[in-house]
Amino acid sequence: MTDFELLLREQAPQVLSALVRHYGHFDLAEEAVQEALLAAAQQWPDEGVPDNPRGWLIRVGSRRLTDLLRSESARRRREENAAQLAAPEEFVAAGPDLDDPGGRDDTLTLLFLCCHPALSPASQIALTLRAVGGLTTAQIAAAFLVPEATMAQRISRAKRSIKQAGSTFELPPEAERDERMGAVLHVLYLIFNEGYTASSGTSLHSAELTTEAIRLVRGVRRLLPDDGEVAGLLALMLLTDARRLARTGPDGALVPLAEQDRSKWNKDTIVEGEALVTDALARTQLGPYQVQAAIAAVHATAGRAEDTDWRQIVALYEVLEQMVDNPMVKLNHAVAVAMAAGPKEGLAVLQPLESDERMAGHHRLEAVRAHLLEMSGDTAGARESYLLAARRTTSVPERNYLQSKADRLV
Repeated sequence: MTDFELLLREQAPQVLSALVRHYGHFDLAEEAVQEALLAAAQQWPDEGVPDNPRGWLIRVGSRRLTDLLRSESARRRREENAAQLAAPEEFVAAGPDLDDPGGRDDTLTLLFLCCHPALSPASQIALTLRAVGGLTTAQIAAAFLVPEATMAQRISRAKRSIKQAGSTFELPPEAERDERMGAVLHVLYLIFNEGYTASSGTSLHSAELTTEAIRLVRGVRRLLPDDGEVAGLLALMLLTDARRLARTGPDGALVPLAEQDRSKWNKDTIVEGEALVTDALARTQLGPYQVQAAIAAVHATAGRAEDTDWRQIVALYEVLEQMVDNPMVKLNHAVAVAMAAGPKEGLAVLQPLESDERMAGHHRLEAVRAHLLEMSGDTAGARESYLLAARRTTSVPERNYLQSKADRLV
């Protein structure tokens, strides 16, 4: 991401917040902001970045929003056959508070709005990337490998749902805040995961999404510096993303953790992530993101794969399983048990997942089973599971890797 792109993305939530706070109409304000960002992308490279980029974007967005509101008002008047009325004065020009937001940061309020419980997780992700991340619909569609028209419809539905729910631009009541904060962090976590291991397509990861997720969590941490789970989530992302360059070979093929060249891991990112989780564990209430970050730190600080403290990882997964009911946690726990105590013990931990409906048909269950069967010496069973996992995944790099594992066992 260039400095210019980063500037626009940093300004996007502040510009949108200013317009929504002043005018309301989240759906139209978001559209106006996207057009202001597009205008900046076209004009600033030639004319230079203005002294007050946020004020410039707010003024352009405000003018566009005025046009949209007048158009919307005219449409409604035509539909209702009402007498023609002048646009309200507040829609004619931006007030002085718009040009000078006074350093107010409404990013958290905007995140709560985008992660409204009336929306599905997929819609929450799309709207967050668009409204808070400043990504265009085309960029979001490309990251999730869907047609732009499909993503545009998803975003439009999300904005309509928020409008129909009667949401206002303000923080939720204190009684709801913790629950809604959990939804915000979960959406950012899902954005990162989709970027780190794309669920489909020819590329293993999308640096666009992982970078954006980390940037957004950094923004939330600036607003909530004492929240242990925000720190834990940022640490988890940093410690995981530190391995990105080592996860694929020159041909884009997947390289598993045990075989990665650890000299390619980003040491500065690991140091930052480890410091974050250490501090959070020492002074805040323990939460699942902190535990996951602690697991990632154990992997990140092992100089070689054989130096990994698997017993510590098993203990951390046992703590995590008491906090969350997530089959993926159980799946990773099984791998850790196999590495610490042997494949038969790992397969015993894996066994209950076979009847878990959430894992039915998931390629990762078969992939882990194949790995543990191979460790136990059951090459025929391992090959069968590798092939089944390869058929089930929609990620080309994962499919190629699983197929190659099966081919080696012929």
